[in-house]
Amino acid sequence: MTAHQGLRLTETDGIVEITLNRPDRRNAIDAHMIAELHDLCADLEHNPRLAIITGGANGVFAAGADIAELNRRNRADALAGINLNLFDRIRRLPMPTIAAMDGHALGGGAELSYACDIRIATPRTVFGQPEPRLGIIAGAGATHRLVRLIGESVAKQVLLAGEHLTAERALDIGLVHSVVEPSELLTAAHELAANMSKSSAIALRMTKLAVDAGPNAHPQLDLVIQAMLFEDGEKYRRMDAFLSKTTTSIERADPR
Repeated sequence: MTAHQGLRLTETDGIVEITLNRPDRRNAIDAHMIAELHDLCADLEHNPRLAIITGGANGVFAAGADIAELNRRNRADALAGINLNLFDRIRRLPMPTIAAMDGHALGGGAELSYACDIRIATPRTVFGQPEPRLGIIAGAGATHRLVRLIGESVAKQVLLAGEHLTAERALDIGLVHSVVEPSELLTAAHELAANMSKSSAIALRMTKLAVDAGPNAHPQLDLVIQAMLFEDGEKYRRMDAFLSKTTTSIERADPR
């Protein structure tokens, strides 16, 4: 893989592990990291694989966007959607993404996690959107994505009242898949990714596409996708294997 400065990349069994790597700045997302993540997205679009995004087990996922950079941005920068476009691109990646989160996920860091398909936390994970206190809004996806993930009422508590979501509460409301100890975080993320990798890659891609199309998507989308999959060789291979295994199990259980 291409060398990066703001990211550490490893790949095992078709699962790409992406570690945000600015520990001196609490993994604040700056222009260099954004560019590197765009490069990585291009690779994952061309050669789809499951991906895990993490800040490592060091007590921080990402403490938001780099405030020094935000302070220099102007109206044109805001309209360009620098962070929003990146997170939208991550959201649209063909294969599922997992955010493995230890510690604070604030501002843009939280929005990065919302762009992932599944989140795993540790007991010290905290979500928060402090943007209004800095005179701006959470403009990289939280105002619409968080509402869809946890509902308007709780989302407004985070976005307007500035409340933080602890790992325990995030688990209760379904924002995270599970809460594990920091030492178990990456193992849990890889186990989840490995479990997903047992499914047909094209079926995973099409399921993600159908879900991400949103509640207003045409209901016939599922039929079109299913029609395509019904003619796919992977479907026949997997169903034939299932039927063969089931038939063998029945024959073994036949008392005659």
